[in-house]
Amino acid sequence: MPTPPSPSFRLDDRVVVVTGGYGTLGSGMSRGLLAAGARVVLLGLDADEAQAAAREMDPTGERALGVEANVLEVDALERARDAVLDRFGRVDALVNTAGGNVAGATLAPGDSPFRLDPEAWRGVVDLNLLGTVLPTQTFGEAIAEHVAEPGGGAVVNVSSMTSTRVISRVVGYSTAKAAVDQYTRWMAVDLAKETEGRVRVNAVAPGFFVADQNRDLLLNADGSLTERGADIVAHTPAGRFGEPDEVAGAVVFLCSPAARFITGAVLPIDGGFAAYGGF
Repeated sequence: MPTPPSPSFRLDDRVVVVTGGYGTLGSGMSRGLLAAGARVVLLGLDADEAQAAAREMDPTGERALGVEANVLEVDALERARDAVLDRFGRVDALVNTAGGNVAGATLAPGDSPFRLDPEAWRGVVDLNLLGTVLPTQTFGEAIAEHVAEPGGGAVVNVSSMTSTRVISRVVGYSTAKAAVDQYTRWMAVDLAKETEGRVRVNAVAPGFFVADQNRDLLLNADGSLTERGADIVAHTPAGRFGEPDEVAGAVVFLCSPAARFITGAVLPIDGGFAAYGGF
């Protein structure tokens, strides 16, 4: 019996939309997808920033496109989808990177969980859960319509290891990301049945990465670790924070033909944080 060909980790000529594609993690993912051969659409709130990031990643303008869209506005997402289809003719994968914490849904030291602002709760759940659901509905339909091969279409959501481990203070963000995990599993099952296995849905769950929104929490002005940062590193067996390209590799894999029989998985990328019992 002949040996079957090795599965490909390449994404040549595939079109991948990345929401939040020019943020700290989003830009790392976008660069990784480009390096793997994909044509990448950087979706974000600011058209100028999205377009500038796309030009910086691909000065030729042939394989990277910056598009404006708010992930919480269906009309904006539909306009963005139409722009992508006009430019590239298809969508093969979606990476839902847009999200983040909301200050009012985080407990300050000494605050009571009974006093969290309901509007902040709505804000953090909308940003992370609806900000995943609405792009998936809009671009997922386009993926299902244009992808013919088994396992060829992919949605990759960005969860967090806080979805399964209790991290003090970030109650709203943790709860929202736990909902993203369940949505990932639900959509994986439903789309596998609806599309006869053509569209897969998975998620990555990053651990601690230094970004604009958490830099002051993790690092002092001189670059040394804050008390909380030191606690986190002490509970990370790898002994450090992650780098954006270390998430990118997992995203490329989950979008690629090499992962064509993987769906409904939530892959931790956290240096062992979630596995460590603390002693």
